[in-house]
Amino acid sequence: MFDFVRAHTRLTLGFLLLLIIPSFIFFGIDGYSRFTEGGNATVANVDGQAITRAEWDQAHQRNVERLRQRSPELDAKLMDTPQARRESLDLLIRQRVLLAAARDQHLAPTDQRLQRLFTTDPQFAGLRNPDGSVNRELLSAQGMSSELFAAQLRQDLAMQQVLGAITETALAPAASVAAAVEPLLQRREVQFQRFDPATLRNGINPSDADLEAFYKANEASFTSPEQASIEYVVLDLAALGAGVAVSEEDLNRYYEENRSRYAQAEERRASHVLVKADASMSAEAKAKAKARAEELLAQVRKAPETFAEVARKNSEDTGSAASGGDLDFFGRGAMVKPFEDAAFSMKPGEISNLVESDFGFHIIQLVATRGGQARPFAEVRPEIEAEVRKSLAQKRYAEIAEQFTNTVYEQADSLQPAVDKLKLSKQTATVQRQPAPGATGPLASPKLLEALFTSDAIQNKRNTDAIETGPNQLASARVVTHSPARVLPLAEVKDAVRQRVIDTQAAALARQQGQARLAELQKAPTGPDASAMGTTAIVSRDQAQGVPKALLDAVLSADPEKLPLLTGVDLGPQGYVLLRVNKLLPREKQPQEDAEWQKQYALIWGSAEARAYEAALKRRYKVEIVEAEVAAGSKPAAAGGQ
Repeated sequence: MFDFVRAHTRLTLGFLLLLIIPSFIFFGIDGYSRFTEGGNATVANVDGQAITRAEWDQAHQRNVERLRQRSPELDAKLMDTPQARRESLDLLIRQRVLLAAARDQHLAPTDQRLQRLFTTDPQFAGLRNPDGSVNRELLSAQGMSSELFAAQLRQDLAMQQVLGAITETALAPAASVAAAVEPLLQRREVQFQRFDPATLRNGINPSDADLEAFYKANEASFTSPEQASIEYVVLDLAALGAGVAVSEEDLNRYYEENRSRYAQAEERRASHVLVKADASMSAEAKAKAKARAEELLAQVRKAPETFAEVARKNSEDTGSAASGGDLDFFGRGAMVKPFEDAAFSMKPGEISNLVESDFGFHIIQLVATRGGQARPFAEVRPEIEAEVRKSLAQKRYAEIAEQFTNTVYEQADSLQPAVDKLKLSKQTATVQRQPAPGATGPLASPKLLEALFTSDAIQNKRNTDAIETGPNQLASARVVTHSPARVLPLAEVKDAVRQRVIDTQAAALARQQGQARLAELQKAPTGPDASAMGTTAIVSRDQAQGVPKALLDAVLSADPEKLPLLTGVDLGPQGYVLLRVNKLLPREKQPQEDAEWQKQYALIWGSAEARAYEAALKRRYKVEIVEAEVAAGSKPAAAGGQ
């Protein structure tokens, strides 16, 4: 129902994402010169504070590295444009403006709020230790300290608050929503009569002259693309791991040192009786609840076999009381801490003392335990061997990568020396200048394909340089045979040409028949007659019923004041359609539909207001761009830059 608006929402979010994470690229020799000689040049001012070319270049460099880590196969040259660099400057300006607004509006979040956000927001789950603290090792792997992470999080939250005051308070009056939504969901009753080219093809027999004329007019459609047959070698962790020798002694040692990793998580099954006592209760009421819990504890201690019955009759946990207090199996972290500590310290059959939590007083009976034992070595041996091989391969990768790079460069007439020296496999493929749909690994790398189609690689059949085609993956390739693009002769493509001519002539014939029928109906004394048309359908933008877009546009653009309306639509290869728009129908309302549309409308309107507010902030904080310096700093990096 909401596909149309959702599509536009994605466009809006995509645009915002482009602003938040712009395209960046490393600068080369020319960029290095600009950094050293003109790094202090001011490219923009925000609130009286300068943004220098050095700051611009540094942000550009950091973000392209982040982008390359996410998408190693991305061709950096595609983003080495003045437009991409200008987008990076726009991002810096936007950040400075929002930070200035956050400062003046006193929106700096407190340490307590930062901690609460970090421990509760799902997006930070991967950075949290089990106790809720930050995982410093993961941050370090990303080149950040916990202090830097906290500062960045504080800035991000402050900027979000500046715009959140706009985006989260957008109004969506019912009248405005209706005015926007009604044209989208308005329905029309329509009849179609189609003239299908498929039914006319059998009677068409084009002459050789027709085929030759069509071929000459459309030669570009019958071109064999440029392609090359290549051989290539890949150095990655899988290739290195295959050649690593691992002894049984090493595998056993690794198992003993990491035994806890191969243990099944310990779980406990318990039942409980709950007497509620939350923090809002008075001391007197809480004391009564505790006394009641102590009475029940004495009762089940005296007759443990009655625990389930006591829970059914007395437990105030509505989720488990009906099943005799049974909580099924649970692991650590599933229950509140006092309950978990008690349950994991008990033995099966044991009944606990009173356990107090935020929910009240619990009486726990441990029913069973499972897990906690290490899986046997024989069961996990394949996993251990794979991990050990990968670990050893990672340690060797840097050294072997240098040997690989030097070998394919120094002995550039063949890949065989690299194959023999490093025990690699040589593979073959046929490629074009762009990655084929569904290509994976090195064959999906635009950088490798670009290197293969240089004049040196094609004419001299020399190895490409070692090219990074993925994380911990290098590849080199050489052209074996090269086939330039060429127009295929008519004799080779005559059948395809014949089919194209038949399709074209059939479509033209369908159009002629449809237009003749339209003229005939329009001349009728009483106007277009519904009985002369085909099947009736009810269509709208959100319920197109499979109607092609061109046809749907014709239906919905018909003037409601002139209905019924008869017209024709040429669908090209799909034929010709007569349509009769009979009447306008109101939209069908579904339960909760208006509320959903209001949310969508508020989201889009809030985004528009936020952009307008940003523009106003730029004027308030006097954003000035030094166009001459920006133009000088927007030149693409010189060849040879990384």
